[in-house]
Amino acid sequence: MTAVLDVSTTLTKDRVHKAVEAILVALGEPQEVSQREALAAFKDEDYQTVKRLAATYLGDYYCKALGYLGSAYKLTPNTDTILAESARAAADFVRERTLSQLGAAIAEALG
Repeated sequence: MTAVLDVSTTLTKDRVHKAVEAILVALGEPQEVSQREALAAFKDEDYQTVKRLAATYLGDYYCKALGYLGSAYKLTPNTDTILAESARAAADFVRERTLSQLGAAIAEALG
């Protein structure tokens, strides 16, 4: 499904907030301690801590997605790219979580 987009639309904090909320919904609840720390820091607007966690847990797509998001609120020419990279990291996280859940279910079913 491809959405038709008016690329001339001006970015606003409200529009970015809606995009951020969509990414947070896709991420869902954190599963690891590092993810809980990153989400708590994000909610506290401590974006430097979130970025540090993303830099420390390089293979954690949840932290990576949150690591981008704090910068999205700055409304720079890079905001679209930041949101896109965060969304891709969130999608990677959801994919890995789903594969893990399915693998566990199959292992249990096949005993």
